[in-house]
Amino acid sequence: MSDNQPFDWSSISAAVWRRHRAGLRPVRRLDPVQWSSLTGIDRQQQALARNTERFLAGEPSNNVLLWGARGTGKSSLIKALLNRYKDQGLRIIEVDKDDLVNLPEIVDDICDLPYRFIIFCDDLSFDVGESGYKALKSVLEGSLELPPENVRVYATSNRRHLMPEFMSDNLKGHTQDGEIHPAEAIEEQVSLADRFGLQLSFYAFSQEVYLQAVDALFPNVTDRKNLHREAIRFATQKGVRNGRTAQQFYRQFSGDENLG
Repeated sequence: MSDNQPFDWSSISAAVWRRHRAGLRPVRRLDPVQWSSLTGIDRQQQALARNTERFLAGEPSNNVLLWGARGTGKSSLIKALLNRYKDQGLRIIEVDKDDLVNLPEIVDDICDLPYRFIIFCDDLSFDVGESGYKALKSVLEGSLELPPENVRVYATSNRRHLMPEFMSDNLKGHTQDGEIHPAEAIEEQVSLADRFGLQLSFYAFSQEVYLQAVDALFPNVTDRKNLHREAIRFATQKGVRNGRTAQQFYRQFSGDENLG
């Protein structure tokens, strides 16, 4: 797995795989984001928690795709998941898209360990002509060897099907005996995403949800009207309302006496 000594997973809860940096490297400074601090994504939290708890208990569970608008909490949810369940044996290995060809090697090295591993692929998508998704498909479901019982893949993406979709792909479909047969390009796109049994969608925040996120970050501000006015102005200048914008507003204005 690495040129260094084997990992002591009893003291390490997360690692990053980088082939060009000699394999696996421990994450020393975990993001401290907590499960309870996330707002506006209750439904997604509940579904992900249930799936992960089943996985930790050795019950049937799914690989998970979290897809949707940027800055809506997909990656933060995975980080908070680790902080919530690491004491129950959950471990996470982050693998970049360019290193997916090494997935079989990674999985072989952890399949017999007494921990539950999530392979985390952040901001995952593939362009036309890329082949790295084939190794991912194999680990998810499609090879002669069954995926290890102690490994699941959790991925985030802005694309529902992880691959680009073109109008011309739809035009290549055909009808036979009254049934619609999609083009091969569409079949390839959908077949990868279909291997994620649990798919959670994330959408841009409404103003109400955005302000709820702001309120959670500023619990001691008494002048809520002024706080909301400044938060809306900040989001308008950025052109987007989401959890990331709320965090950025907090970093810029926390401690500002003018907020009240």
